[in-house]
Amino acid sequence: MATNVRIFDTTLRDGEQSPGFTMNTQEKLEVARALAAMRVDIIEAGFPISSPGDLEGVQLVAREVRGPIIAALARANRQDVDAAAEGIRHAERARIHVFIATSSIHMEHKLRLTPDEVYDVSVDAVRYARTFTDDVEFSAEDGSRSDPEFLCRVFEGVIRAGATTINVPDTVGYATPEEYANLLRLLRERVPGSDRVIWSAHCHDDLGLAVANSLAAVQAGVRQVECTINGIGERAGNAALEEIVMALHTRRNHYGIETGIDTTKIYRTSRLISAISGVPVQPNKAVVGDNAFAHEAGIHQHGVLMNRATYEIMTPEAVGIPSNKLVLGKHSGRHAIKKHLEDNGVRVTEHELQQVFQEFKALCDKKKQVTIEDVLSLVETELRTAPQTFALRAFHVSTSSTLPPMASVTLVRGQELFTQEASGDGPVDAIYNAINMIVQLTPTLADYAIKAITGGTDAMGEATVKVRDGDGLFIGRGTSTDVLEASARAYLVAVNKIIYERQHWMSNIYG
Repeated sequence: MATNVRIFDTTLRDGEQSPGFTMNTQEKLEVARALAAMRVDIIEAGFPISSPGDLEGVQLVAREVRGPIIAALARANRQDVDAAAEGIRHAERARIHVFIATSSIHMEHKLRLTPDEVYDVSVDAVRYARTFTDDVEFSAEDGSRSDPEFLCRVFEGVIRAGATTINVPDTVGYATPEEYANLLRLLRERVPGSDRVIWSAHCHDDLGLAVANSLAAVQAGVRQVECTINGIGERAGNAALEEIVMALHTRRNHYGIETGIDTTKIYRTSRLISAISGVPVQPNKAVVGDNAFAHEAGIHQHGVLMNRATYEIMTPEAVGIPSNKLVLGKHSGRHAIKKHLEDNGVRVTEHELQQVFQEFKALCDKKKQVTIEDVLSLVETELRTAPQTFALRAFHVSTSSTLPPMASVTLVRGQELFTQEASGDGPVDAIYNAINMIVQLTPTLADYAIKAITGGTDAMGEATVKVRDGDGLFIGRGTSTDVLEASARAYLVAVNKIIYERQHWMSNIYG
């Protein structure tokens, strides 16, 4: 008989610590809803003490998302625990996740605490957290490099204080699968009360072993795995949820372990994270990469045509990759679009459906064939953005090898039209300069990328920009069959986010 392992998703917390990755509160809610639809067991919604925005994001997820346990992170002190408790106060099922470093190098150089002091604050923080919720997780940061004897002492203390989940993180991705599994077996055997708690693994990918270490932990008796969508996270990232889940799913005869994950939602959730973060998934990424189910070598193609199992150990449909590529045209109706979206795990309101349908009809006038990938991209760019202050009405660009590029851009705000002309180092730069003149902002372009979503000369172009405004990094994404229009739309999404955040900040100050 198979047993279950809990999937603890920390995309919103550890994942958001990736360099260049930030989410506003509405984007966090969108991700949390996707995770809930995928049926993850625990969503770590954030680190409330770190900023007012993070606290607000945790509170929003706790209020709006039902099903998974909603967890908030806290260092081992009462101020952090108070903030975490405030964050998850309205959750249907709430958890406070307390952590402190336990390795000698961290205690000496980072915490500047003795082992006895670390033990005392750990026990006190867990005991205090239990006054707010019956579900308290304790993590020993840098656990894989900690003295096992000290870990045994700390874990015994926090279990007596009321911890219900014990996490042993490989924080710096240093462990090997055999070492990590042996440590977990030792702890489970030697810590008094270990049978009363759920043991958890949290692995980073600095040596490319995060998923292997997580699976080794499962074999050592761990029944909670902490991971992120697309493996995003600090430095080289975290263990990838999709890889762990599909390894357990595909090799259930080997592991004898089940998860509660709806695997058909994996691909869509991966796409959502990529769209919000502006970080593309590498083509050869396991499970969700563009090449994960592609076969170019002749001998592979022949085998797959005879029997897919020759070279595919799982099907694209199992992870929710759309299998129907060319089924939509200018005569397709609203109900057909809605059905295709629902088949791919996307549910929209009637108002949102009308928005997508209008953009779909406009796209049909530009392309001979429209794929479900095109429609999904429209959803991501048209519906998953901050409220629009300015919208693109029109643009004109002139450029040559002898004259500097010039752009004329017209934006609409409410009933007002604004038009400006500007030059630039290239046509995209000229467009962005004209937009800056209209919105009266001068953000710094930190990154710009463009790619084709589908094949053909009329392929949809997808532009992604990252702009800095003060300390904030804002991501915009736009699509069009015209790469200049896609670039303009992407930049305008980022600019609208800046305007929204500034207005939101001012309203918080002045009520």
